[in-house]
Amino acid sequence: MSQQTESFDANRKTGQKPEPEKPKKTETPEPLLGSEIERRSFAIITRELGGRAFDPFQEPVIKRCIHASADFDYAENLVFSKDAVPIALQALKAGVTIVTDTQMALAGINKTALSLFGGQAFSFISDADVMLQAKERGITRSAASMEKAARLKGPLIFAIGNAPTALIRLKELIEEGAVSPVLVIAVPVGFVNVELSKEMILQTDVPHIVAKGRKGGSSIAAAICNALLFMCREHISYAAQTKRIQNYE
Repeated sequence: MSQQTESFDANRKTGQKPEPEKPKKTETPEPLLGSEIERRSFAIITRELGGRAFDPFQEPVIKRCIHASADFDYAENLVFSKDAVPIALQALKAGVTIVTDTQMALAGINKTALSLFGGQAFSFISDADVMLQAKERGITRSAASMEKAARLKGPLIFAIGNAPTALIRLKELIEEGAVSPVLVIAVPVGFVNVELSKEMILQTDVPHIVAKGRKGGSSIAAAICNALLFMCREHISYAAQTKRIQNYE
């Protein structure tokens, strides 16, 4: 017999009403600004990684993917081609154009950071001409949007977080010589042709960041773009601060 039942039986015999249980004390969330939440989040990520060492260029990308997903598998499944991050940083500082396969990924890219370098970002998935082409030819809108993106002028970074058909068509366009991306971020999510499409990019000589396996998503594609942009922004801040110190001296 539980303590609560015994108390109830005793009270019934004496004619007294049982005392109501005291409500459990709940913690009150601490009011925090977004910047402090992010700082604490990255501190938790670093602690839970257990002091694991990463390539200094890759570490900010890995940690921001974990931050965006709360999934520590990204410490294992992200594959970087040789010098992928330095190549991307150089292109971003020169005002590269980023192309995504979804409006969600496009919305997630930090436009303020991108604008510092004169860069642009596009997704053509909802364009009327893309939808018409896809319908007439019996292909996905994602594949058709890659064809339109390939006609853009200047250096391009492709950030694919949703559609393996976009990645497959992009690989074909690369082989056809229609486009030569500065970087391919290959992180589509799902079950059908996802792993295959990623393996296709891994086999190319194009600089790439690939999330092996089924995991990924538009939020991960945007997170990788933002990690690279924030690295560029921090470099500018450091350079400006150094210059001010030198001028003061």
